[in-house]
Order: sequence, then structure tokens, then C-alpha cells
Amino acid sequence: MTALPPEPPSPSSSSFEPGAPISRSPFPRIASIIYGSILLGLAISAACIGAAFAPGPLDQSKNVIVAHGTRTSDIGTQLVQEKAVYSPFLFRIAALIAGPLKAGEYAIPAKARPIDIARIMHEGISVVHTFTAAEGLTSTEIVKLLMSAPALSGTIPSVPPEGSLLPETYHYTYNDSREGILTRMQKAMREKIRELWAARDKDAPMKSIDEALALASIVEKETGKPSERARIAGVFFNRLRRNMRLQSDPTVIYALTNGKTSLNRPLTHNDLTTPSPINTYTNTGIPPQPICNPGRAALEAVLHPERHNYLYFVANGSGGHVFSSDLEAHNRNVASWRKIESATRP
Repeated sequence: MTALPPEPPSPSSSSFEPGAPISRSPFPRIASIIYGSILLGLAISAACIGAAFAPGPLDQSKNVIVAHGTRTSDIGTQLVQEKAVYSPFLFRIAALIAGPLKAGEYAIPAKARPIDIARIMHEGISVVHTFTAAEGLTSTEIVKLLMSAPALSGTIPSVPPEGSLLPETYHYTYNDSREGILTRMQKAMREKIRELWAARDKDAPMKSIDEALALASIVEKETGKPSERARIAGVFFNRLRRNMRLQSDPTVIYALTNGKTSLNRPLTHNDLTTPSPINTYTNTGIPPQPICNPGRAALEAVLHPERHNYLYFVANGSGGHVFSSDLEAHNRNVASWRKIESATRP
């Protein structure tokens, strides 16, 4: 019997041979790598965010100035140099969480976290400075103080008129302008004098706000004792009613110095005759301008002067004055003052 040749394999039959390698898809391995990378990235991000919420290296609080236009990365570098954060990268993460940062001067607390620093700068919680102008300073003296005040910007093109600035404490932040502070002081004086003028005693001797400012500036210079202001204002009130010259030494000093320097010596008899419209020894009435910037208390004193019969006063050697109603008593008081002055003079 003749052997038949083997039948060819059916097209539908499997071509698998035992031991042959299996062809696998690369997707599971790629997915595993991607998944691992995501987990690693999340872990790193979590660590960085955690570090942004961790205490910083600053041992004690410090003020830091961030200039206008400074980039976040540069702020981070600056904070590293100030030893306020450990790395610029951590601060950039904190800034991304907090939001846009503002320029200014900031007080960074000790051990502040990067996120806390970023939030302070985002909210613009700047350091607040104070500028205090004492009562009785001239406008030139106030301008000099402003020019030396820290954290202010710009110059002052001209000295404001005498008596136009209200002595007070003013608040400002980094890079505020000096001229802006003066503008605020002038506005404060205008508002205050109008308020006080409206409530003045109707028989007060001043005919205008300008005269009130001028007389208040003299009272301010005559005494530093609050209890004496209204009494001295009353002396000037009585002298004006009698058409007597005010004869105030501070007006002579201003006539000699123009409010720009201190006299640093006692007045002489020749000084009292100095030709000037401000000199109340040679002119009758209220001077045409103030001799300094009076404070609220001096303004109130001239608008509500004490009622009495005194026409004279002189220093008593203990920081105050002794008052008298007649020239004879005044001359005795002056003689007593001269003895005290001679005994204390070097």
C-alpha cells in the first residue's frame, strides 16, 4: 500500500511551537515608569511644600527692603543672603502658594517660615515708621528733620511758610516722599485751625486765622509749660486791648535768625531795636507772620485766653514765669531774674 504524503496544516490551525518566545507589549513597562515618576515627583513636591511650611533659619527678627521691580527669584536670593530662608527655590514655592509679592520694607520674624514671609510680602504688611515734629519748631528745622528721616524718598524743593505745618506724629512706610509728608502736615494744620477758629471766644483779639497763627507761635515760643499757655495768651490779650507792644523776646530772636539757626546767646539791648516787622519791641500789634509752627495747645490758648489783669511776665528761674499787673512789680521780678541769670551764667 502506498503511503500518502502528510496533509499541509490548515490555515486555521495554530503555528505555535512549544518553547517559542512569547511577543509582549511594551505598555506595562512604560506605564510603570511613568507611574513611578509621578509618585517621585509628588513625593519631591510634597517635601518641598513641607519645607516651605517649616521654620526658617533667622535667629532674630530683621527688616528687609524689597525694591520695586525685584523678581521673585531675586527676592529669594536676597532672603538667603539675609539668612531668612534656606534656599531661593523654597521661597519661590512659597511665593507660588501665597500669590504676587509687593515691594516694601518688611519685618521678618525670627524663625519665620518661607510661606509666612511670602504672605507678608503678598499682603504688603510693610514696616510703619513715625515722624514727629515738636511744637515750636520753625519750618526750616522741620525740613532738616525730614531730610534726615529714614526710609523716605525725594527732596524738598522749598521751605513751607512759617506756621503752615501742624506739629504732630505722622506715620509712613518705606519710599514715601518727604514732600508728601509736608503736604499732609499742611493739610492737618489747615483743618485744625479752621476747626479751632470756629469755636473761638468771640472777643478774642485776633481778626483772622493768620493773626491767630502768628500770636499762637509767640505763645508757643514763650513757654513750654502747658499750664502757662492760656495765661500768657491772656497777657498779650490785655496788652493788645491797651494798644501796648507785645515786647516778646522770641520775635526779636526770629528777626535776628529768620528761624534758620539758634541764637545761642542772651539778647542784648541793641538786639531789641533790630529793624524788622516781626520785632514786637519796635512794632505794635500782632506780627505779620508766625515765628514757628504752633501746636494745638498754643492755638487753643490764644483762641481761649485766660481772663486776668496781668500785663507782664518774666522767667522765674525754674522753667516757668512770674506774672505782674504793674510795671513796678515787673521791674522787681526782672531784677530777681537777673540775679538768677548771673549766678547760673558760666
